[in-house]
Amino acid sequence: MSAVAAKPAAGGAMNPTAMAVGIVMLLILVGIGYMVSPMVLTYAPAISPTFALMALLGVIIGGVLIGFGTHFVPVGGAPAAMGQAPGIATGVAMLAAGAGLAGLFGGAWAAELGMVIAVVTGGVGGGLMMAITCMMVNFVYVFGMGIPSASGKVANDPITGDSQAEYKSQGTEGHGLPFISFVGGVIGGILGGAGGTLIYLELLSLYEETLPGMMQITPAQAMPIAVSAAGMFAVGLFLVNAVLTAYNITGTIEGPHDPKFKRWPRAIVASAVASALCGLVAILIVVPL
Repeated sequence: MSAVAAKPAAGGAMNPTAMAVGIVMLLILVGIGYMVSPMVLTYAPAISPTFALMALLGVIIGGVLIGFGTHFVPVGGAPAAMGQAPGIATGVAMLAAGAGLAGLFGGAWAAELGMVIAVVTGGVGGGLMMAITCMMVNFVYVFGMGIPSASGKVANDPITGDSQAEYKSQGTEGHGLPFISFVGGVIGGILGGAGGTLIYLELLSLYEETLPGMMQITPAQAMPIAVSAAGMFAVGLFLVNAVLTAYNITGTIEGPHDPKFKRWPRAIVASAVASALCGLVAILIVVPL
């Protein structure tokens, strides 16, 4: 009965103690990465002693980009499918992972062209996927369901200045995909695609250097293994960070103008800690223990 009668906690409230604990955990994981980084020289004596540490930091930055970018993506869930809330009618994790993976494929294709070009290509791929998705979703809303795009969180679109109240149906939180939500989705796709590509490239470079010595094979033989391992970890980190952000958002979000967007600081800390832990595991597979 005490659980039933308990007063619900504010979903957007920040917990300074939890944030501090998360930052301490992050520093501990980075410290472990610093200690094990020189051990990688056993399999690749020509690289820098901090090579693995730099890869870990790249993974953390990529994970943070994914977690932060997910807050921009307009997610409406089941209410959006019934025209009772703005956004795309799917879950946070599914939409964020889909946008990010589209960017990751583009970035992986451009991996041989250098870090900067590959990361930019990954961001463009993720943003393009979200742009196409948002456009098709609006086609369905407007021409298939006969409803206009209207936000339930703001009186006027922050970008266009268009009034929203006149187009919002009673009993709903809005519907369709307002312009600010469209833009937010594209930004989220860009950040997610760039972050996922960065994770992939950092792990790929680490495995390319260490796997030949670890497995006593030629670099050409190690390449397919390195690509596969880096790809699996990158995909896994997408899902980890997307699910963490989904719990932070708790349901639906319209985009950067939604009050829930202000919750992003705690998602950043959670994504950094989770990415550091997963990145450390990815590094330890090439460390002699």
